[in-house]
Amino acid sequence: MADFFNSLEDGWTIYLWLIAGAMIVLAAIYWVRWAARNDQFDEDIKYVVFDENDKDKMDPAEFEKAMKVNKDQEALRKVYLAKEAAARSKQS
Repeated sequence: MADFFNSLEDGWTIYLWLIAGAMIVLAAIYWVRWAARNDQFDEDIKYVVFDENDKDKMDPAEFEKAMKVNKDQEALRKVYLAKEAAARSKQS
């Protein structure tokens, strides 16, 4: 194998780096596209960690927003679980 690489002309490694770089770019595009399709860019997701016990530690408006986000996330979770269950039942 080493003889094969030594027999190549000078400058062949740039093509190897170009191919590796192209694969990295394609993988990044794929994962960003996946994230956009699966609601991974939701800025309000940070409010999911709060619950009723945090009411005295937050502004009333911020607490109200946190509870609204929690309710919306739970509804969205039910939708995704229903889709997943439907997909499983199709496979069976």
